[in-house]
Amino acid sequence: MAEEYLLEMKGIHKRFPGVLALNDVSLTVKAGEVHALLGENGAGKSTLIKVLGGIYIAEEGEIFIEGKKVKIDSVKSSHENGVAIIHQELVLVPYMTVAENIFLGREPMKGKFVDHKKMTDDAQTLLDENDMGIAADTLVGSLTIAQQQMVEIVKAISFNSKILVMDEPTSSISDKEVEFLFETMRGLTAKGVGIIYISHKMSELEQICDRVTVMRDGEYVGTKVVKETNKDELIAMMVGRELTNYYTRDFQEPGDVILKCDHISDGKMAKDASFEVRRGEIVGFAGLVGAGRSEVMKCIFGLTKNYKGEIAIEGSKVQIHNPIEAMKYGLALVPEDRKLEGLYKVQSVRYNSTIEVLGDFIKGIFVDAAKEEEITQKYIDMLSTKTPTQEQLIGNLSGGNQQKVIIGRWLATNPKILILDEPTRGVDVGAKSEIYAIMNELVKHGMSIIMISSELPEIINMSDRIYVMSEGNITGCLSRDEVSQEAIMKLAAN
Repeated sequence: MAEEYLLEMKGIHKRFPGVLALNDVSLTVKAGEVHALLGENGAGKSTLIKVLGGIYIAEEGEIFIEGKKVKIDSVKSSHENGVAIIHQELVLVPYMTVAENIFLGREPMKGKFVDHKKMTDDAQTLLDENDMGIAADTLVGSLTIAQQQMVEIVKAISFNSKILVMDEPTSSISDKEVEFLFETMRGLTAKGVGIIYISHKMSELEQICDRVTVMRDGEYVGTKVVKETNKDELIAMMVGRELTNYYTRDFQEPGDVILKCDHISDGKMAKDASFEVRRGEIVGFAGLVGAGRSEVMKCIFGLTKNYKGEIAIEGSKVQIHNPIEAMKYGLALVPEDRKLEGLYKVQSVRYNSTIEVLGDFIKGIFVDAAKEEEITQKYIDMLSTKTPTQEQLIGNLSGGNQQKVIIGRWLATNPKILILDEPTRGVDVGAKSEIYAIMNELVKHGMSIIMISSELPEIINMSDRIYVMSEGNITGCLSRDEVSQEAIMKLAAN
């Protein structure tokens, strides 16, 4: 065992019925480093972290912490060995205070009662020591996602954690909040904490990570020093091949105006949005978190009851009161939060694929099962969705494959206008590349796509035109010739 490592996981094997999820995987983390863990969805990253966190027990392999072999067979034993995991879905209790969340289950007592003053004071000390700028007596439900992540970090620190795992911590926060998160991480590594950082955003590696380990198909591929590698090499390691055309777009002259929206407002987040979409083009919507982009699309799709403004489809003014009417006019919406708004997690891939087109295979009390299977298989094949069977629970698929199923569900409605809200959030590079290729094919065949994205390289490379929003208003429209990250950010900060 090399003394230079704070953590060493050696030869880890984990099996599930019919699946070898981890096959001889190794990971080393040094004290004071941020170590990225990369791989496509389904590569085994989460399984490895769950072994470290005591949620799963490996059948083979060894774990060393500070040179000492340890046995981690429960979440409790993981905590006792100085490991803390901040999961992508935060597990804080919204109706409790910050202090109550930090010390949940281990509250300081005064006799038989919780010592609320000591708990609040101790929590405030921890918050202040780490420059969080959060009051310990604040209800967690009133905090932003970024602030809730800070509370999770302080909670982890309160266990005297030496090893901190962060799973997709920047997926739902703004650039400004990301910088504050990175500053907090630098403060922790300066104190000798080792951080394992899981992210699909390659651009973040250079900013915050020291080394990177790549996994593929449940196996260890290799470890690189971030400064000595590059994006193309890491992508090739992740997917087993070079993605020569990461962004696939064959730009063509768009057709006539298919959708025209004037002064769309929901009276809250969306204040004044006027724009148009032509047949066979991808129209990007950029802006900072909270700019009102998703809210505008919810108005158009009939998810907002009392919106104001005018909508015209193929030259005719329409009133859209609900999603059923929106679908009748040829609209489809793949929502931003697939777990909350898109998935029926305890249902099969087939159920999730066909739920919007029941009328295509159900007539009265008769169900045409063969037709249902045919529809499902068509979009599994079209999108190259990886699933053992149509009966597989969608909750068991990787994030990228879940996203493909939801896109397929809406393609089954045969839309003219497909709205994609953050289509590649939490999706690995291989699946991203496949989704871009699908989008390209759809617009080549005359479909129109509206894409909301917070990833500027994605929106710049895939869009014919880009509308930029700030505080509920459209502040500008950039053509392909005009667009740059600087031009977008200037309009987004208007």
